Amino acid sequence: MPEVIVRPSARILLVDDRDRVLLFHGLGMGEGSGHAWFTPGGGVADGETARQAAARELFEETGRRASPEDFGPVVATSSGHWRHNDGRLFLSQDSFFFLRTGGGEIDDSGMEDLERSMIDRSRWWSLPELRTTRDRIVPPALPGLLEELLAGAVPAEPVVLPWHHPEPPELRPETADVT
Repeated sequence: MPEVIVRPSARILLVDDRDRVLLFHGLGMGEGSGHAWFTPGGGVADGETARQAAARELFEETGRRASPEDFGPVVATSSGHWRHNDGRLFLSQDSFFFLRTGGGEIDDSGMEDLERSMIDRSRWWSLPELRTTRDRIVPPALPGLLEELLAGAVPAEPVVLPWHHPEPPELRPETADVT
């Protein structure tokens, strides 16, 4: 079994006053990940809670301030393996928070250089647009989750979303060494 780096992350379902969710477009760091639209957020630093990471990432990536207490419960989770372009194997553990905000422009001047190099644009998406786009949306189950959240249905327990990367070959049961 190869060495696996566990990477918890805080992801933000940032919704404006017109019920649109903010997504970034860019190229993933994983092998063959391709371009996709994805939520703001990022890794949880050592000693940081997921809510603290969500507040920090929100400010870095959008210029909007929120305290960790402004983030309610984790509304969804997703986890799975992916291989970085440099060969390292990760196990991501994503926690999704739902947060309402005013609409408008975002200020991405606080993004790290790596983020800026991977993200080429941002956009506010309506639910009908998410449901009909041919573009890749991460997580793929976002439209259904967003529909429930916009209707005011915050889940009692986080919804478990399917992982969006194929398992690396060495972790697939049909190709794993069983000797």
